[in-house]
Amino acid sequence: MEMAEYRIEKDSLGEVKVPADKLWGAQTQRSWENFRIGTEKMPLEMVAVFGILKQAAATVNQELGLLDAARADAIRSACAELLEGKLAGNFPLSVWQTGSGTQFNMNINEVIAHRAEQILTAAGQPLKVHPNDHVNRSQSSNDIFPTGLHVLGLTLLHSQLFPALTALLETLRSKAAEFQDIVKIGRTHLMDATPLTLGQEISGWSGMLERNRAMLTTGINFLRSLAMGGTAVGTGINSHPEFAVKIAAEISRLTGEQFETSPNKFHALTSKDELVVVHGMLKALAADLMKIANDVRWLASGPRCGIGEITIPANEPGSSIMPSKVNPTQAEALTMIVTQVFGNDATISFAASQGNFQLNVFMPVIAYNLVQTVRLLSDGMNSFNANCAAGIRPNLPKIEFNLHQSLILITGLVPLIGYDKAAEIAKKAAADGITLKAAALATGYVSEADYDHYMNPARLIKANE
Repeated sequence: MEMAEYRIEKDSLGEVKVPADKLWGAQTQRSWENFRIGTEKMPLEMVAVFGILKQAAATVNQELGLLDAARADAIRSACAELLEGKLAGNFPLSVWQTGSGTQFNMNINEVIAHRAEQILTAAGQPLKVHPNDHVNRSQSSNDIFPTGLHVLGLTLLHSQLFPALTALLETLRSKAAEFQDIVKIGRTHLMDATPLTLGQEISGWSGMLERNRAMLTTGINFLRSLAMGGTAVGTGINSHPEFAVKIAAEISRLTGEQFETSPNKFHALTSKDELVVVHGMLKALAADLMKIANDVRWLASGPRCGIGEITIPANEPGSSIMPSKVNPTQAEALTMIVTQVFGNDATISFAASQGNFQLNVFMPVIAYNLVQTVRLLSDGMNSFNANCAAGIRPNLPKIEFNLHQSLILITGLVPLIGYDKAAEIAKKAAADGITLKAAALATGYVSEADYDHYMNPARLIKANE
C-alpha cells in the first residue's frame, strides 16, 4: 500500500494539506506557500537556539505545574533530536515572512509537537501534544524571538568568532616578535615616512585585534538580558509570575552561559539596541580586518614592480592568461567579507530603528544578517590566518633597498640642524641624484660622525633613546 502524499492538518483558519513526510503543521505550510520570496531561509543556527529555548520552557513549565511530566519529557526528547540534526528538512521557511517571526516560532512548535506525539505513541502513551498549548506554553513569538536573538548572538560569538579571532591574533603576535629587529621604511599617506621595524608594523595589526576582542568581550554582556516572560506586549500575560526568572536560569544551565531576565520587558520586546551595539563591534572588527588585509596586499605587491617587502603564500595560479602570476587572494576574500558585514550592519541598524509601539517587526532579517556576519568573519579569519598570515615572510633585500632609498630619513637630523636645513639637504639629494649622506656632507651642516650617529636607522626607530 502506497503512503499518502499529503495529510490534512488544521489550524484556526481551517484545513491545510501538508506533505506526509514532514513534521510541520498547518501554520508552517501556510507560511511556506504564502512567502515564496528569495532563497534566504531562516538560519539553522536559529533553529538550534529555538530547540534549546523550547527544551528550557518545557522544563520550567513542568516545574511550575503547567505541563505534565509525560508531555514535558516528550518535548525535551524531540528538542534533543532537533539539536542532534535528526529533524533536518523540517524547517523550510523564508526569512521574508512576518517580522515577529511568528511563523518560524510556529514551525518549531509544530515540528516538536508532532515529533513528541510520535515519541509518546511509541511509548504507549498516545497523548495529544498541541503546538500552542504545550510547546509554546508561557511564551509568545514576541518574547521568544528576541530571546533567541540574544542567545544566538552570544553563543555564536563564543563558539565561532572568538576562537577564530584569537587564532589570527596569536599568529600576528608571533610574527611581530619574530620580525621585531627588521628595520624598514614607514609610510603615511601612501608616501615614505620615518622608519620602524616590520615587527612594530605587525604589532599594530595584533593591537587592533586585541582591542576588538576586549570590546566584544564587554559588548556581549548586553546580550545576557532575555525577553522571555514578557509574552505578547511585555506584560507577561498568560505567563506564570516565576517563569521569567526560571527560564533565564534554565537557559543558562543548558547553554553554559550566564543569562538573566530583562528588568524591563517592554524594552526587551520593542528595542534591538543591544544587537546594534554588538553588531557595531563586529563592524569595528571588520574595519580593522580590511586595514590588515589591505596592508598585507600592498606590502606584498609586485613582487618586483611593487613594494614587495613581504612575501605571502602562493596558494593558486592568479591568472588564466598570465603565466606565473600569483595574487593576494586570501586578502581579497577577506575584504569582500568586510563589505558584506558593512552592508549587514546597515541592514541591522535600520531594522532596529523600526520598532513600533510594543514590538519590533524586523527580527528575522536581523537574525539572518547576524548569523551571516559571525559565520563570514569567523570563516574569513580562519582562512586568512591559515592560508596567508601564517606564511608571511620578510623580503630582506627589498626592505633594505627601500629603506635606504627614502629621503624621509633626513628627519633624523632635525634635532641637530633644524627642519629647514634638513629639508635643504633632502632637496639637494633629490635634485643631484646623490645620497642623503653625500648631500649632507656637501652642505657642511653636519660632520660624518654626527651624520652616522643621527641617521642610524636602528636609532631612528627608538624615539626616546
